[in-house]
Amino acid sequence: MRFDPALAARETFRQAESELGSDWDTAVALEETFSSNAGATAREAYEGLLTLAQRYPKAYSFQAFCIYITWQQVTEETIARHFETGLKLSEAYLASYECKNPRDIECITELYGSFRAGLGLEEQDELQVEYKRDTPKGGD
Repeated sequence: MRFDPALAARETFRQAESELGSDWDTAVALEETFSSNAGATAREAYEGLLTLAQRYPKAYSFQAFCIYITWQQVTEETIARHFETGLKLSEAYLASYECKNPRDIECITELYGSFRAGLGLEEQDELQVEYKRDTPKGGD
């Protein structure tokens, strides 16, 4: 990667304060638990942060933060569920036409590719596309 997801997470989290209003203190407590623990405790805090994010779909800094920490979860616990979560969060973030930080768009686009690759959904090369186009499709 051409950036550090942990540093990007820290930066976007700071920017999310104004987006979360009265839930900011909850987010801070969950983030502190997530950042200072491992295993089940960190996973529970991570899930709490994702739950909070569902309540604020237009909190773009917080949404970016959740994508970055999902990558941290992938590196901590490499399971399909984390890749799928990252893919879903990235798609929602990138599909929105709202004004967002260009740097986050660039980084999340890169992470999106990594989440896809982790699930074996890498883009097909030209040879694969040509092969599929030339392969007979059912029928007689």
